[in-house]
Amino acid sequence: MNIMSAQEIKRRGIGAVDDLIEKGPVHVIKNNQLQYVILTEKRYRELMAAENEAHTERVKVALNQVKTGQVKCFKNAKAVLKQIE
Repeated sequence: MNIMSAQEIKRRGIGAVDDLIEKGPVHVIKNNQLQYVILTEKRYRELMAAENEAHTERVKVALNQVKTGQVKCFKNAKAVLKQIE
């Protein structure tokens, strides 16, 4: 894990992370706690694409569950409570 203090970045500027970021994300410590993670733009885009793909898959699964009757739909909360009783 690449770790750097916020104080070091403040002192040296963002260029201070250039060497470390080549090895992976840089975790930034502020007030003795991990507070931030600095990623390359490429890695950020990869993570966002993976998140979007996972979200799309979850929606597809949910829609399929509705189609196949695995999920019940109710008109309102009162109908849900009636079903529970």
